[in-house]
Amino acid sequence: MFNSQLVQQKIAMIFMIAVFFIIFDRFFKSLFLGNYFAGPVHIVGDSISLFFQSNYNIAFSLPVTGLFLNVFIIIILLSLLAHTIYLYKKKKINISVFLFIIIMGATSNLFDRLKYGFVVDYFNVSYFSVFNLADAVILFGVVMSLIFYDREKK
Repeated sequence: MFNSQLVQQKIAMIFMIAVFFIIFDRFFKSLFLGNYFAGPVHIVGDSISLFFQSNYNIAFSLPVTGLFLNVFIIIILLSLLAHTIYLYKKKKINISVFLFIIIMGATSNLFDRLKYGFVVDYFNVSYFSVFNLADAVILFGVVMSLIFYDREKK
């Protein structure tokens, strides 16, 4: 019983952290859309900085755009939600939580696409990419889901 409560507490903590990051992501997006920054904000020299960049493409700026993209994302999100509910009912709580975290991050970016026509990116890592916290939350959810899927197989 204690172990079950401990697992539930860890899952709740992970979920709350993800919610915090999504709220923080929305906050940063509103700051950049409101032009509160005149130029880039350098965090680590020129290597890591914050600045607004509209992203009309999908992950890693792959050139897929338009209505098809939005419909495709919605279909993926609904499928992922159905699978998450299925896994939750099967008592695969860890995987379902991390899949839901992916859904949260993707929904934040989908909101941008539907409202502005692009995703608001603002975190620039030189020689890599410009992304946002929702992207980082999605990546975290994907990595953790894969880890738990692998554990389930063993």
